Amino acid sequence: MRALVLLPRKISVNHINHNNQRSITINMLFDSLNIIEPILKALKEEGYTTPTPIQAQSIPIVLQGTDLLGCAQTGTGKTAAFAIPILQLLRATHTNDKKKKVRSLIVTPTRELAIQIGESFNAYGRHTGLTNTVIFGGVNQHSQTNALQRGVDVVIATPGRLLDLMNQGFLHLRDIEIFVLDEADRMLDMGFIHDVKKLIAALPKKRQSLFFSATMPPEIVKLASTILHTPEKVSVTPVSSTVDIIKQQVYFVDKGNKNALLVDVLKNKDIKTALVFTRTKHGADKVVKILIKNNIKAEAIHGNKTQNARQRALTNFKAQTTRVLVATDIAARGIDIDDLEYVINYELSNIAETYVHRIGRTGRAGAKGTALSFCDAIEKEYLRDVEKLIAKKIPVIDNHPFPLMDNNPEKPTQQQGRGNHGHSRPKSPGNAPKKKWYGARR
Repeated sequence: MRALVLLPRKISVNHINHNNQRSITINMLFDSLNIIEPILKALKEEGYTTPTPIQAQSIPIVLQGTDLLGCAQTGTGKTAAFAIPILQLLRATHTNDKKKKVRSLIVTPTRELAIQIGESFNAYGRHTGLTNTVIFGGVNQHSQTNALQRGVDVVIATPGRLLDLMNQGFLHLRDIEIFVLDEADRMLDMGFIHDVKKLIAALPKKRQSLFFSATMPPEIVKLASTILHTPEKVSVTPVSSTVDIIKQQVYFVDKGNKNALLVDVLKNKDIKTALVFTRTKHGADKVVKILIKNNIKAEAIHGNKTQNARQRALTNFKAQTTRVLVATDIAARGIDIDDLEYVINYELSNIAETYVHRIGRTGRAGAKGTALSFCDAIEKEYLRDVEKLIAKKIPVIDNHPFPLMDNNPEKPTQQQGRGNHGHSRPKSPGNAPKKKWYGARR
């Protein structure tokens, strides 16, 4: 479940309207947002008192029934920004009909994120009498179709399985009152654009729509225009600004010594748990084998793992029975873990924005966090791109036992084929062919 940051009473937010952008300072508690008592009671039971900036701005807009375009990176509390007002609006027109209609649909790109959103709806709505179910692929559909046949108020789903169940006749969207598209830019990156368009076409024209994305490139703005009607706009913490509270450090190291450096870093007993990012699935599995060989309990989470295996690894990591979770970028926005203090970039991504999403797994909800990056000679250009994006130099750790020695290694040949994540650097924007937002899902 997503944690809400407990901020001082005075918080600053940036609210963008149609014509101008202004900064306003407000004093606010959840009690002052006209939230109904059953939801306030649940929030208090969870220990939440003060809304985050995106919550403080978004909740009143959604409660008015207005469409919303929200730009906010993960870790800013946006799940509660839409879950709380949706629960309140549905509760206001709740009936005791035995056969419930699906009245709200939340679509999100990954199974992990869908599950976490479902947990949030359960937590905030525990006293409302409203029900929800989570729909995603990779598992048997039986429990999901049973829940739909019993009737639920809210469906949280990934696009592929949702369309599949619609085609089988288990679900229709004609009663949807509130639609949410979450992590929209990630959906486009994962090739879901055609699925999203099919879902939008199946929705009733008269509805309230909420659209959230960490970035707003032209493709996202174009997609938003097909979903939203005269929306209010809220922007909090753009993707290029890493959370200031996160301590960032970089180690320069030869590629062949990264395993040894990782084991050495993990000798620090203060690192209770660490989320380690690799560029490839195969690389994640190799790192896990090295750590286990060195008596460090580790598990991998990536697209080749079954849903049950991924969920089990995530549960073990949250319970701290697994010390290290090694992940590919499928987890960069899909993992939400309270009190995760360490993220380690075993390999730097060749996409600078991915660095921001990765390290955003720590330093969440006002907690402290540390992001360590291992950078070999070839990755130095990726590091420069990251520092340009975040507009700051990342401090270098020099005193470690595996300093970079080979500053001019031979660059590996790029493998041909779909889904290559090797060291080859993508073409500059000026020379690159126009990117297509479709294709096979990774």
